[in-house]
Amino acid sequence: MPGHELDETDHHLLRLLQADGRRTFSEMAPEVGLSVAAVKRRVDRMRESGVITGFTVQVDHAKLGWGIEAFTELRYAGTTSVKEILASASRTPEVQAVFTIAGDLDALVHMRVRDINHLQEVIDRLRGSGKVIGTRTLMVLGSWTRDD
Repeated sequence: MPGHELDETDHHLLRLLQADGRRTFSEMAPEVGLSVAAVKRRVDRMRESGVITGFTVQVDHAKLGWGIEAFTELRYAGTTSVKEILASASRTPEVQAVFTIAGDLDALVHMRVRDINHLQEVIDRLRGSGKVIGTRTLMVLGSWTRDD
């Protein structure tokens, strides 16, 4: 797959796998009009080329008691390296992702917490690194994610 060029059948297979990563080759074959072996070859090729990077489980975090999602904008002291920013956030288990960004902010942290008190505790821990000079937190009310 030079340049990871995919045809419509490859895109269809990706959509099927994104909807259900446990779907078998034999289930997908009739949906895309190919043999089971051809589907397997295409999926293997997309895995080998890095187009498919893995298969995952989607979790309902609210059912696990982690129903509040928030983003916290972090501003760090001017001498703080990106490596230090990532290290401090990665030590916080509630942090789901860290985005280092250009502009007024240094990082945007995505987190999941149990309740508002827990959110405050996590923000206090992030501030406690000594290098954070400002924060602003945005609570998620709802979300939508593009599947493809």
